[in-house]
Amino acid sequence: MASKNVNVNANRYANRNENTRLGSPLQRRSFLNGSIAAAVTATALGGATAAQAADAGPALKEPVLKAGAGRAAIDIPSALLPLDGFTTVHDDLYVRILLLENGSRRVALAVLDLTSISAEAIAAMRTTIAKASGVATADIVVTVTHTFSAPHVQATTSSTGAAQYVRHITKATATAIAAAVEGLRPARVGFGTGTCDVNVNRDVLTADGWWLGTGERGSSDKSVGVTRLDDLDGNPIAVLINYAVQSSVMMESVMAGGDLPITADLAGAAVQHVEKQYGGEVVGFFLVGSCGDQAPAFRSKRYTIDKDKKWSQVDAQDAGWLLLTVQGERLGTEAVRVSETIRTSGGGSGSTVRLLTDTVTVDTMAMGHPTGPTKTYDFTPTGTADVPVWILQLGNGVFVGVEPELSTDTALAIKKHSPFPHTAVMSMLEGGSKNMAEAQSYARITYEAMDSSYAQGSAETVAATIGTLLHSLRA
Repeated sequence: MASKNVNVNANRYANRNENTRLGSPLQRRSFLNGSIAAAVTATALGGATAAQAADAGPALKEPVLKAGAGRAAIDIPSALLPLDGFTTVHDDLYVRILLLENGSRRVALAVLDLTSISAEAIAAMRTTIAKASGVATADIVVTVTHTFSAPHVQATTSSTGAAQYVRHITKATATAIAAAVEGLRPARVGFGTGTCDVNVNRDVLTADGWWLGTGERGSSDKSVGVTRLDDLDGNPIAVLINYAVQSSVMMESVMAGGDLPITADLAGAAVQHVEKQYGGEVVGFFLVGSCGDQAPAFRSKRYTIDKDKKWSQVDAQDAGWLLLTVQGERLGTEAVRVSETIRTSGGGSGSTVRLLTDTVTVDTMAMGHPTGPTKTYDFTPTGTADVPVWILQLGNGVFVGVEPELSTDTALAIKKHSPFPHTAVMSMLEGGSKNMAEAQSYARITYEAMDSSYAQGSAETVAATIGTLLHSLRA
């Protein structure tokens, strides 16, 4: 089992956070941008030149980008098992937190090795992070890697075990944010893109309609987006990986001895490979992309389709761990290769940090619970819902995220129309929600379309709105 409660980047800096919101011309959107404050100050002084501003004192100097990162394992003692059906821990689940500062404002990104997380647990995390770092709760972004081999986070009132589980998550959060605050220091940022073929479209045509499998000819985004943050001496602080795949290699795979193991799965294996390559001094982050229609190419408990297009399932059991190790190593190796080609820049200043939030109103429908393929389904809209959108700008890169699992074509459309040279599309923010499929899924009646509460057209509406928001940031 991996080591517990690892602190990294232990340089101490004073907490100078200010909680006053910055003004914005965009309704229902919040910005985090230290350079705005400097520009406003210069204008108030009669349009001072850069040289005059430098002579005027520290208040007019360009804000310095700072970054700190920390991680901690979520302790799941044997006395807490079985939990949500899981009977043993194969490898640790982690909380990882990235803390960013530019000027007097801070933003935090928390990534957890979980399938999803409840609003109650998120609130507890936000309280913990805000207290330790001074980050306003609205500026704390929470997401999960979407590993399917982790206990669901239930309401603390549901059972004693569920309450203990949330307490352990909160405790790990406290350790991770303490390390991030401890290591906060001037930083530079850089971006790169690679390619890795460990994901596959999971939509396949069976005799009874579209179902789950390995859809080799379906849409699949093989790009690996990598972001690296260094300190001013060139020492890496954090490496962020954005890739479109569910971490489901070991999903529902029962071992020969009858155990159902907890594991961070593909995301965890890839990130741990990255962290190991950098000697444990770097915190790796897996930002799950358009995972709605993407599965690992090789799964332990897998769907198979015969020559007559009949489907069935086969479980490799203990042999599945080799599939996980190889695919995680492959993805992690590509992330490290790309990371090593990145030349970070900014010199500690000039890297914009903004957090924009908004909502998009879409049509809803009754969510189904598909257990097999079908050729008929009722997708009639039943109402509307507001879908939150998060956009974190870091220099010339943006991280765009929503709660539901997006599909590949939606993410590709967002990237294509983004004015930023580096665009990461993320699913499963704010605890995550079910699929938001693209138009073709409704026409085919896929698992993603049936396993959704969003009506047809929702994904396209969200993608178009995100495009408008991204262009507003570039204006």
